[in-house]
Amino acid sequence: MKYLLGSLAVLALSVGVGWAAGANGSVIAGIPSLALLAALAMAVQWVAWIPASALQSERFYDLTGSFTYLTVVVSGLTLATDLGPREWVLSAMVLLWSGRLGTFLFRRVHRDGKDGRFDEIKTRPPRFLWAWSLQGLWVFLTVLAVLTVLTGERNPPLGLFDAVGWALWGVGFALEVVADAQKSRFKADPANKGAWIEVGLWRWSRHPNYFGEILLWFGVFLSAATTFAGAQWIAVLSPLFVAFLLSKGSGVPLLEERADAKWGGDPAYEAYKERVPVLIPRPPRS
Repeated sequence: MKYLLGSLAVLALSVGVGWAAGANGSVIAGIPSLALLAALAMAVQWVAWIPASALQSERFYDLTGSFTYLTVVVSGLTLATDLGPREWVLSAMVLLWSGRLGTFLFRRVHRDGKDGRFDEIKTRPPRFLWAWSLQGLWVFLTVLAVLTVLTGERNPPLGLFDAVGWALWGVGFALEVVADAQKSRFKADPANKGAWIEVGLWRWSRHPNYFGEILLWFGVFLSAATTFAGAQWIAVLSPLFVAFLLSKGSGVPLLEERADAKWGGDPAYEAYKERVPVLIPRPPRS
């Protein structure tokens, strides 16, 4: 019961944030468009949960996340009353990022055969629904800044903040893509079985892909914020949520815990941790 109530609470939180942040934007039947997009993001997850629960499979979990980004962004574009370069570029950034990440994670799950995060919960429908609901919240909060632009009514000319924001997104996206590719090649080499990665960008940071993701969403927010007024500034939750989730939530701490359990106490590994920063890259040092 608690997981069912938790899923309803997550829905209420998403819609509540959308209602508050969308107060200065467009409305449909008296309801802020942003709140409806929040409900749509959750609806996609709940519909996908039905066959996933019946099959007790997590194989399409990440791909559904990417499809949810596509659904809410395209819906936001159809609701927009004044589409300009900012709206199109920000939307394209989200779709490119989510499509790339979703397919990358989808291929990884099918290559490995399963995602260990779901071993205990995919056989328990209410708890499995909770996981899908959290993904709906993740999608909505992550893309909140862009959806606020699409449903908003202000569209000032492009300026310096847009240029800087788009540049940050480009750097962050490149970091994430290159880091993921380097790690995939490293793990594919049988000679590296059982070893931690310390090549390429991974010599500069223990989690360069996460740093890239945080950077790109701050870039998106910087451009989007040029259109905000009043309650729309609630959309600052977007980059802050991503940064917190990856650095303090289910990202870095979980992976560091797994690495410590596997290699902790190994002098070479402890020296590696002293040498390489956790998140923010810096040139390698001896």
